[in-house]
Formats: sequence, C-alpha cells, structure tokens
Amino acid sequence: MAVVRDRRQLNLRLPLPEPSERCPRFPLPLPPSATSASASKSSTAAIAPADLEKLGVLGHGNGGTVYKVRHKRTSSIYALKVVHADSDPMTRRQVLREMDILGRTDSPNVVQYHGFFEKPSGDVAIVTEYMDLGTLDTLLKKNGTFSEAQLATVARQVLNGLSYLHAHKIIHRDIKPSNLLVNKNMEVKIADFGVSKIMCRTLDACNSYVGTCAYMSPERFDPDRYGGNYNGYAADIWSLGLTLFELYVGHFPFLPAGQRPDWATLMCSICFGDPPTLPEGASEEFRSFIECCLKKESSERWTASQLLTHPFLSRDPEHC
Repeated sequence: MAVVRDRRQLNLRLPLPEPSERCPRFPLPLPPSATSASASKSSTAAIAPADLEKLGVLGHGNGGTVYKVRHKRTSSIYALKVVHADSDPMTRRQVLREMDILGRTDSPNVVQYHGFFEKPSGDVAIVTEYMDLGTLDTLLKKNGTFSEAQLATVARQVLNGLSYLHAHKIIHRDIKPSNLLVNKNMEVKIADFGVSKIMCRTLDACNSYVGTCAYMSPERFDPDRYGGNYNGYAADIWSLGLTLFELYVGHFPFLPAGQRPDWATLMCSICFGDPPTLPEGASEEFRSFIECCLKKESSERWTASQLLTHPFLSRDPEHC
C-alpha cells in the first residue's frame, strides 16, 4: 500500500532581523555602555590612538581593516580593528556590539579585549590581543587537514569558550574556522562577536537571520519546520560540529570539494538532507562526537558542558 504524506509548503522567506539589528538611518554614536565596558578592563585606559604604531595589515572586510599594531611605550603587540566612518551603518553597529560583549568577558578561550576608541574622523576602532598564527581557516589552507588529536584539542578549547559564553547568556551565532583564532602555542580563542547576542532573559527569542549561512543550523534556515523558534545555544554547537568536520576533511561538509556554496543549495542540503557523515578511517569516538553536534533536532544536540565530558576529548594533547 502506498504511503501518502501530507505536502508541506516550504517557507523560503528569511526571518526579519530583530529590531536591534535593523540598519539605522544615520551613523550610530557610541553607546553609553562603551564607557562602562572600557572601564571594566584595567588596560583600556592606557591605550589611545596615538599610543599605537601600525606594523602591517592582517585583513580587510566588512567596511574596515584589521592591523597588527605595537604599543609605543610597552612594545606590546595587539590587533586593531578599524571600521571606517563611511562604512555601512550595520558594520558600525556590529563593531560596537563586539566591543560591548568583549568588555564583559574574561575567558582564556575568548579573545581578550584591550580598548575601544572613536577617532575625530569618525572611524571607530577596537583593540584586542594579537594571535600570531591567524585563524584555523588560515592553518587549514597553509598546513592541510587536522588530525583527530589536534581536533580534540581545538574542540576542548572552543567548548570551554562556548561553555563560558553560554553560562553568561551570550550566543555567538557565527562559529566557523575563520572566527577561531590561534597562536603559536596552539591556544584557540573565539573571536568576532559582531552578530552575537546577549540573552537578557531565559526565554528571549533568537531567530534572526544573521551570521554566515553555510554554518547555520537547520532551524535557522527553516524556522517554521522547527516550531518557529530555536535554541541559539544549540545553533552554536551545530556550527562547531561543521567547523571540526571541515578541518578534518579539508572542505565544507555538505558540498563536494571545490564547490562554492549558494543559498538554495545550502538550504536544501542542510534542511532536507541527512547530516554529513565522516569518511572511513575516522574513529568511533570522533564519529560519535560529531553526531552529538549535528543532530537535526536542536533539542537532541549536546550542550557545550555535556560535550566537554565526551570520550573524544580525552585524547592526549601531547600527541597533537
């Protein structure tokens, strides 16, 4: 007997951004929290634009430039993200949000915040610690894929950072290889909080369409199918699972190597396809860990704290 299934109309409309994330009509002034956040860091008051000497460019994008800078008096090295006055107002809003969130955090696995200032030209800048090896995406392109032992070390550190953030009701919403910084000691730190959100209340909605779509969880692409809302903490875990998978195989998990993702292909693969599976040769512990991250139903995904107890993370870091 043929099985007849009800046909469901797919809602391809993107959710409207939250009111706090809609582009303002005019450039934004510094928020009142900028002063309080800066005051919370003892080193912030010691850093002013004139104190910093630019040593080189680390990257461009989103209306701004990231520089490697040196403090003239102390010789300390920092990263300086400058968003130009004529950049998109949303970009300016994002760097202000990043400043606000970093000013609240103090975790060895979250990039350290050192200061924020606005120049007379209207440029705004945020000073953070300098991570000399760049991002995990940089290392993947330079050195090739990661071993399981290396990924266990990466996962442990990112989960420590996420566990800290989630405990403080902060959702990152854009976990991916290029937002995870690393230094020569292979310390991994979460960075780029431009689209993150502070959950003021436990039941706050968090279903706006922000972040990099390739790493979005199924419920963010098609919220109606998953009850019209989603757990932002679980979405961070999905993104982490895809990140580790990519570092292991060398390309984005849902697509063949070399194929550039487009929105329609990603939506169909993530929402209607099965979660990707690791190739032969992956250990059972690693396979289980990835499965715990990539559950289609967000309520079934392990939390950051639970994943920190997973057997995969018991790998000896000395063998990385």
